Amino acid sequence: MYDTIIIGAGMSGLAAGIRLAYYDQSVCILERHTTIGGLNSFYRLGGRNYDVGLHAVTNFTPKGTKRGPLARLLRQLRFRWDDFALVPQIGSKVAFPGIELKFNNDIELLTSEVTRAFPDQTDNFLRLIDGLIDYDQIDEAAGESARGIVGEIITDPLLVDMLLCPLMFYGCARPRDMDYGQFCIMFRSIFLEGFSRPFAGVRVLLKNLVRRYRELGGELRLRAGVRRIVEEDGRAVGVELDDGTLLESRRIFSSAGWSETMRMCQKSDLMPQRASGELSFTETISVLDRQPADLGHHETIIFFNDSNEFHWEKPDGLVDVRSGVICSPNNFCYEKPLDVGMIRVTSLANYDRWAGLPEERYRLEKLAWYDRIVDSAVRFMPDFRRAVTDTDMFTPTTIRRFTGHDNGAVYGAPDKQTDGTTHLKNLYICGTDQGWVGIIGTIISGIMIANRYALREG
Repeated sequence: MYDTIIIGAGMSGLAAGIRLAYYDQSVCILERHTTIGGLNSFYRLGGRNYDVGLHAVTNFTPKGTKRGPLARLLRQLRFRWDDFALVPQIGSKVAFPGIELKFNNDIELLTSEVTRAFPDQTDNFLRLIDGLIDYDQIDEAAGESARGIVGEIITDPLLVDMLLCPLMFYGCARPRDMDYGQFCIMFRSIFLEGFSRPFAGVRVLLKNLVRRYRELGGELRLRAGVRRIVEEDGRAVGVELDDGTLLESRRIFSSAGWSETMRMCQKSDLMPQRASGELSFTETISVLDRQPADLGHHETIIFFNDSNEFHWEKPDGLVDVRSGVICSPNNFCYEKPLDVGMIRVTSLANYDRWAGLPEERYRLEKLAWYDRIVDSAVRFMPDFRRAVTDTDMFTPTTIRRFTGHDNGAVYGAPDKQTDGTTHLKNLYICGTDQGWVGIIGTIISGIMIANRYALREG
C-alpha cells in the first residue's frame, strides 16, 4: 500500500514525488518506457547526447532572486540555485518579413525594439505588461481569448502576431488562439524572465530530480506501464500494470494527460470526455563541424514566420514550413563552448499524415522534409548546410511512441483541468493538461498538485 502512486516519470511526476517523499509519504512513480523525462528527455546516438524537447529552460531569474516560479521550485524541492547550473541566453528574436524584434532576459530590450519597430504602440505595450495577471491565477482567465484581449490593447495586428508567435510555439495547445491566462504565464516566462540552459543539457535537471527523489526513499519503476486504474465506490484504490501486477494506493497522480488517463479508468466510456490536442511538431537536428557563431549565427532562438499573418494550426500536409523555431544550444553564455555545434529547427506537423505512412515511405519523407525544413530556416539565418556532419529528425509519431500523448500533441489537450481534479475523489491530473507547460511550469504543476491534494490532507 502506497500513499501515492504517480503515473509518468516526467518533470511533473518527479517533482510531485520529491515533494511527497520529503514529508515521509511512500511514493511509487511508474513509467512505461525505459527512461525518464517524458516530453523533456535525452538520448544518445553516434556517441553524442541529444536533448528531446528542451530548447531552453524558461522562467530564468538570477541567483538570489526570491520571487517567481524558479525560486519557488528551488524552495519547495530543497534545491540550491547552483544544482541546476542554468546559464542565460545570449539573445533571441522574432523575425517576420522585413521586421524583427530582438529580446533577451531583460524586458527593456524588447520594449526598445517595440518602440523602434512600432513607435505608436509603445504605450500600449507598456499597458499590456502592467496588466498581466499573477502566476497563481492561471484559472482566472481560462477560456478568455488572448487574441481578443491583447488585440484591444495592442492595435497593430502585426505586433500582436509577433508577440503571440513565441508564446504559442512554446506553450499553446489551442489552434489559432490561446487562453489569456496561458498567454500571461508564457509572456512572463519568456519575455519578463527569459531563457537559460544547463551546460550539459536537460539530463542535468533530470538526474538531480531522480537523485533527490531516491535519496528521500521514493520508488521509481521503469518499464512499468499502467493498464488500468482500479476503482471502488468512486475512488481510485490502485493500478493494474501491463504485466498484470496490482498495486494499491491511497491516491493517484497522473501526468499522462487527461484523455490518456480517462482511458485507464474502468468505465472510460462514461468518463468526462474532452478533445485531445492536435498540435504536434517535427524537429530537425543538424550537427556542425564548427560553432554556429563561426558561421555568423549568434542568436539563441529565432522564432520565424514568412508572412505578416501568423498561422497556428494543424497543417493539411505533413509539415508547415511557413513558420518555425531555430535554436542553437551553443548560443548561451557558457564559460567555455560546447564540444559540438548544433542547430535545431522545429516546425508544425500533422500526426495523422505521418502515422499513415508505410515504413519505407516514412523514412523517405523524413529525408525529404529535413531538406525542406532547413531550406525554410536558412531564410532567417546564415546558411549552415555546408558545415553539417550529421543529422537526425523526429516526427509526431516519434513523440507519440515515447510519450503516449494522443496525436503526438506536445502541449496536450486544448482544454486544461486547472484544479487537477477528476471524476474520482482521489485521482488527480498534473503536468501539461493541468495547465502549466515548459520545464519549470510542469515542475511547478507537480508541486502544486502534491501540496493541494496530498499534503494538506495529511
